[in-house]
Amino acid sequence: MASPLKSNPDWWRGAVIYQVYPRSFQDSKGDGLGDLRGVTQRLPYIASLGVDAIWLSPFFTSPMADMGYDVSDYCDVDPMFGTLADFDAMLKTAHRLGIKVIIDQVISHTSDQHPWFKESRSDRTNPKSDWYVWADPKPDGTAPNNWMSIFGGPGWEWDGVRKQYYMHNFLGSQPDLNFHNPDVQEALLETVRFWLKRGVDGFRLDTVNFYFHDKELRDNPPLVYDPDAIGLDAPDVNPYGMQNHLYDKTQPENIGFLQRFRALLDEFDDRASVGEVGDGARSLKTVAAYTGGGDKLHMCYTFDLLGPDFTATHIRRCVSAFQDAVTDGWVCWAFSNHDVTRHISRFAQTMEERERVAKLAISVLAALRGSICLYQGEELALPEAELELADLRDPYGIRFWPAFKGRDGCRTPMVWEKDTDYAGFSSVKPWLPVPAEHRPLAVDQQEEAGSVLDHYRRTLAFRRVHAPLLDGSMTFLETNQDILAFTREKAGEKLLFVFNLHRGPQTLPLPKGMRISEVVPMPGFAPQIEDGEIMLAAMDVFCGRISL
Repeated sequence: MASPLKSNPDWWRGAVIYQVYPRSFQDSKGDGLGDLRGVTQRLPYIASLGVDAIWLSPFFTSPMADMGYDVSDYCDVDPMFGTLADFDAMLKTAHRLGIKVIIDQVISHTSDQHPWFKESRSDRTNPKSDWYVWADPKPDGTAPNNWMSIFGGPGWEWDGVRKQYYMHNFLGSQPDLNFHNPDVQEALLETVRFWLKRGVDGFRLDTVNFYFHDKELRDNPPLVYDPDAIGLDAPDVNPYGMQNHLYDKTQPENIGFLQRFRALLDEFDDRASVGEVGDGARSLKTVAAYTGGGDKLHMCYTFDLLGPDFTATHIRRCVSAFQDAVTDGWVCWAFSNHDVTRHISRFAQTMEERERVAKLAISVLAALRGSICLYQGEELALPEAELELADLRDPYGIRFWPAFKGRDGCRTPMVWEKDTDYAGFSSVKPWLPVPAEHRPLAVDQQEEAGSVLDHYRRTLAFRRVHAPLLDGSMTFLETNQDILAFTREKAGEKLLFVFNLHRGPQTLPLPKGMRISEVVPMPGFAPQIEDGEIMLAAMDVFCGRISL
């Protein structure tokens, strides 16, 4: 169980953050939708994991066209989730349990139902006429340029009142704000101040590199395929990924706004920010720019480890690339979140190995240098839910079905109790189905020793008691094998980690001159070391203390 909060401006460095998708976590009202009181009810469970903070996906007032990522009031709670009083009660309980609270700040765009947009679209001369990205059509009536929406089709929507197009990176009902207007920046920062005064501990900034656009509205060039590139902008079924997004996002002006954002956070004690960077192959360069210097974001995360590749080569490549690019910034690693297929389904090749893969994955994540983010249900080894088209609520999945099924498969309700109605999530039919294959993995079935849930708790406890794992240095070992091997070092303690991600055994000779003074086994793994060789079973982990 976490201890009560103590002042620590660097609490975020090496923190374990647990993402809560409120709509699918716990229904307290009996309407099939999760809510803030439900989150409060389950906070003791979250505390039992040993995490430092929760990240709450959006709960603001919204028409819910994109499940709350289309905000119509930044300073209130949508009735679906409760009230501001419910939020305050949740925050107070979290702090009593020693848990920080990070909220999802979606400020690159609003809902088209936001009062700002309603005023902006009313005519071309009103006080908020340029609070959004408006542009005249080309002479033939087509959109101003070739920018595209991630959710499919052009990134422009025609408005008959103004007789202009407005820009949208996502749904047509999610118009992009014009960050080139200083009044827009000021208004957004005031909404951030509202939550800071309420006591939130940090912000997860959605699509943080999407804030600014090119003032000249230049066309994006086609993307030149690079087989060595790590990041992707969109699934390959989506033509959005065919452009090199030079002009519709990641503009240089973003740096100045992030500095303003950080200055606001620094007016308050112990606050933190984490940015979501979706920038294709440029992601690491963008992270370096956004987190370096100590005057912008505290940390960022990318989509580099959110793909299908769970190999030593890929992980080493991603982490090494980050270390090379980001010299004084910080990263937050994750294998799953609310936007991607659950990693058990991405990484495990058979149902039989899901438990082993789940335990191996959290062991890898816990040993990496950086903060880490867990997504609700991964501690139960929940696989991606297979849903029918009629069950989908995600506009992204509905648009690209059946080639891409969207994000609902990772957003199904949390399973608390195997044999109760709707697995303890709700007393009525939930907004998304509870998959039958999730029921045997419910929390009440995993309280015993040796379960995946137990493994998560013990692994996070292991991470907490070893100082090198929080913010110590990290150095990869040179090997001629596909084995993930590195050291972590801090405060006179140096640990060697060796991960065999293969489905067969492997042996790694200790580097010349290295001596293991003590085997420090990570929870759930017991490899052998004999005659200077580490012998790993399939999907096995070694940890040992190195003599200094």
